[in-house]
Amino acid sequence: MKNFEMNGQEMRTTPHTALIKATKRIITLIVLHCTATSPDTSVEAIRNYWRNTLKWKQPGYHYIVKKNGETVQLAPTERIVNGVKGHNAHAIHVAYIGGTKTDGHGRQTAADTRTQAQRAALRSLVERLHRSFPKALILGHRDLSPDLNHNGRIEPGERIKACPCFDAADEYRDLNALPKHA
Repeated sequence: MKNFEMNGQEMRTTPHTALIKATKRIITLIVLHCTATSPDTSVEAIRNYWRNTLKWKQPGYHYIVKKNGETVQLAPTERIVNGVKGHNAHAIHVAYIGGTKTDGHGRQTAADTRTQAQRAALRSLVERLHRSFPKALILGHRDLSPDLNHNGRIEPGERIKACPCFDAADEYRDLNALPKHA
């Protein structure tokens, strides 16, 4: 890793060209997302959607991982982004490009479309973020849905959305030190 200065702030590079910066925010969540697009969607198309359709001034994620595993930082970690309404002030948001596939009837459906390169890049990035924010809980966007039956678990029928289309809490449970879901 190399240290360098950007806008008067000390930054460091990572093997995935992503930048992780010490932040003054208290980070309690590392939230995994999918972009709910084709895996071939460009980062610029996603940015344009946020800017032009949703009228967002901030991106939806801090980091995004392309199909080939390249990690792109969209916002510094000290900035609040638009990842999950009501949970952004204390969260770092990480997404992979993908999360949809076409079913046999030509409809787009939610699916875990991560490539092996994306899986490896996500794992590496989440591990680095967790080292920087060791008390942060790692979970998926869907895990922040309301617990409608108040049993302490977000069950499939309670999920507002499928994002990130895999069980992030389970996949990263070795970092979370949480038990596997039943």
